[in-house]
Amino acid sequence: MANEDLIYRLTKAVYSRLGNTADEQAVEQLVTEIYREVEPFIATNGSSYSSFQSLPSSSATTSQSQESSSDRMVISVFGVDHPGIVAGVAQILATADCSIVDINQTVVRGKFAMVIIADTSRARESSTELKERLRREGEALGVRIYAQREDLFNAMHRV
Repeated sequence: MANEDLIYRLTKAVYSRLGNTADEQAVEQLVTEIYREVEPFIATNGSSYSSFQSLPSSSATTSQSQESSSDRMVISVFGVDHPGIVAGVAQILATADCSIVDINQTVVRGKFAMVIIADTSRARESSTELKERLRREGEALGVRIYAQREDLFNAMHRV
């Protein structure tokens, strides 16, 4: 399981260098690459990385860390409501062998909004490929689809 506190700190450091106008996708990719480089060290030496322990953590953060994972993806869908949106997104996930863990959708005055938490642990493709397939399906459906690993989503929204 990913160390969400470390991801948060890496994300915060990247944004402090690049500024808040930095491209979110570029920040996500950079933080992912940095994390993959330090992850073997953490696995070998344990998760106590004392040099990063300066920021306080709250009990909400602790419970949030335990619930999030790099094996889940947060998928947000927005657009004008019409039949087939849920089916289109669900079909992409089913084809990729991903499970829907949680789903919430609403329609307000003809505007469609949906958030899905998907388990990607058995996915047959990388998260980058899955995100690109979802983006293309969104274009075909006339909606915007944003997808991000849950641990990165949580860390980036703490910044």
